[in-house]
Amino acid sequence: MSSRIRLSSPHMGGGELKYVQEAIDTNWVAPMGSNISCFEQDLENYLGDGNYVTALSSGTAAIHLALILAGVERGDEVICQSLTFAASAFPILYQGATPVFIDSEKDTWNMCPDYLEEAIKARIVKGIKPKAIIIVHVFGMPAKMDEIVSVSKKYDIPLIEDAAEALGSEYKDQKCGTLGDFGVLSFNGNKIITTSGGGALVTKSKSVKEKTIYLATQAKDNLPYYQHSQLGFNYRMSNVSAGIGRGQMEVLDEYINKRRTNHKFYCNLFKSYEFIEVFSECNPEIKSNYWLTCIMLKKDEPIKEVQRLFNVFKTNNIESKLMWKPMHMQPIFRKYDFYGNIVAESMFEQGLCLPSGSNLTKGDKERIKEVVIKFLDRCHSKHNEM
Repeated sequence: MSSRIRLSSPHMGGGELKYVQEAIDTNWVAPMGSNISCFEQDLENYLGDGNYVTALSSGTAAIHLALILAGVERGDEVICQSLTFAASAFPILYQGATPVFIDSEKDTWNMCPDYLEEAIKARIVKGIKPKAIIIVHVFGMPAKMDEIVSVSKKYDIPLIEDAAEALGSEYKDQKCGTLGDFGVLSFNGNKIITTSGGGALVTKSKSVKEKTIYLATQAKDNLPYYQHSQLGFNYRMSNVSAGIGRGQMEVLDEYINKRRTNHKFYCNLFKSYEFIEVFSECNPEIKSNYWLTCIMLKKDEPIKEVQRLFNVFKTNNIESKLMWKPMHMQPIFRKYDFYGNIVAESMFEQGLCLPSGSNLTKGDKERIKEVVIKFLDRCHSKHNEM
């Protein structure tokens, strides 16, 4: 059988080893050392002035700390985008807070600003003003940030921008992760760049960064013995992982360009099939890193068709992924309130994520093309016969 084509696998650039070796040679292999501060500086330079980065153990940890810094406590409510991975919502429960889920809009597949404001008004009427908003740039596509930020400011609710999938994506020439009160990045193995595991929190002041580091290193008071005045966490990134990150930063722009080239490949591949929509930028003011290129099948009985294509890829040793199942449909979150219609639900039923790694080869794309054309031509012929 042919080698497996992955959905989005780690892609080493070649410069990582020197930083990892430096950490080993100097014996700085714990969550402390020059790689961490240098990686943070690289990210701050990339994101632009006024942004302060704390390297952490995961993007989930970054969301959790953002909620704490935003003042979220047990019994509070937090508004969260429904079409996302569960890690966007789990930290709400870590804090003992209650999630309120919001549907997507069709242009960017992200949080609908209209339903966001509807939810806030409804919660205020019930006597509970939400304590924070978590929006997600799903699959690397920037959300409608002008509208969302406007609602956030109108009701004075902190905005947590989950850009775990969107490092390098831009909204009106501003990097995603820098548009909210807090920004969240992920360096999991399947992301644009990786530190094997890891994430970062982007804040707007040095003092908030210092508070983040304090919380992420067990909240140790500044004393010659261990004393803790508040709850802390073991959330700091290791110096070894940060070394990998430094090497990955050297190829970040190159890898984004490769993923955008993958998206063009899929646009060309599907352009003859009017019943398929390739998820693309809706206007020139946004730039997606196209972390994953996704499609929507618009035929009758879409669930069966998507699953059939998914199974055909699987049979041919090609990894694809069914769309995120919205949070409000998940067993663990089903009891919580949801504002919207069926936009996110439709995307789940009709969507498929395609192999999009920056290390996709020409041969990989030829295999994908062959499998897709054979499958879709057969489906199209059957559809026309009916």
